[in-house]
Amino acid sequence: MIRIFLLLFIFQSSFSQDLQSKDYFKNLTSKERKIIVDKGTERPYTGKYNNNYKKGTYVCKACSNPLFKSNTKFDSKCGWPSFEKEIEGSVIKIPDYSLGMKRTEIVCSKCKGHLGHVFYGERFTKENTRHCVNSISLNFIEDSD
Repeated sequence: MIRIFLLLFIFQSSFSQDLQSKDYFKNLTSKERKIIVDKGTERPYTGKYNNNYKKGTYVCKACSNPLFKSNTKFDSKCGWPSFEKEIEGSVIKIPDYSLGMKRTEIVCSKCKGHLGHVFYGERFTKENTRHCVNSISLNFIEDSD
């Protein structure tokens, strides 16, 4: 068990260092870097997209990779934007033991920037999945119709 934890720690540390060298992150503010590169979390109910229900697509703040369609967003009352599913191939899921428990981190498949975490079995939606995402990791492109 200790070996697994140590390997995950080394992987996550090198993963984070590798992210910092990419051009995707050069224009981020220090607050955005803290979340997207250093895997932080914004305070609940403070993100600009928590209560956004316009039609469109949520994209990665760092690289503009399309991540979530607005028709998969729902109000989970957790304080962060919640989505029942991602656009296929847009997100990578990584085991996260950083708080002494097993969670699943989600990162952008293109730039590997931190988005948040995904949770299963909460029965909020038909998919039974909640992608809990930091607003600061996203931009929103509203549909033109």
